[in-house]
Amino acid sequence: MSNVKIAIIYHSKYGHTKAQAEAVYAGVAAVEGVEARLLTTEEAIAAIDSLDSCHAMIFGSPTYMGNMSADMKKFIEASVTKWGKRTWQDKIAGGFTNSANFFGDKFNALVGLMTFAMQQGMIWVGINDLAGSNERNALKTAQGPGPDALNRVSASIGPIACSFEVKAPDTPPKGDIETARNYGRRIAEITKRFNR
Repeated sequence: MSNVKIAIIYHSKYGHTKAQAEAVYAGVAAVEGVEARLLTTEEAIAAIDSLDSCHAMIFGSPTYMGNMSADMKKFIEASVTKWGKRTWQDKIAGGFTNSANFFGDKFNALVGLMTFAMQQGMIWVGINDLAGSNERNALKTAQGPGPDALNRVSASIGPIACSFEVKAPDTPPKGDIETARNYGRRIAEITKRFNR
């Protein structure tokens, strides 16, 4: 089988979501037989036809005011040319997001990305890390898992990172970055199995 191709398409205004995207990319690239591409939404719009040969796409957007960014929405709207022809049907998909707070209504941004993938006929892959799985005892404390914890906010749809008002690269913290890396690896492995 030829190499599986996976594109990570993201928008990042302040660098936090870019850090997540780079971690997802590293996870994808770590899987043998998988070719990873990292594209901003602007780059992806300019090369939208080249995405047709990808076996999977992973979308990353910051959460602004409880939803995905306008730049990610521009990419989604540019992809309407793929919708009617079902060009991306049965490709694997996933998504991730970051915001300044623990919750920040990030769920809405991920649901928006997932709905987009479903509209395209894609197959969405969720997260596999249990909340704080590397800090199990922290789950028995009032403060819960710390910044080194995997999936510290207990997401299922895709990785969510919390950067608060700390500039990149100091955030997102180690646990959020590692969660994104694990997610990239998970999608790469699933995509390989699906395309075997």
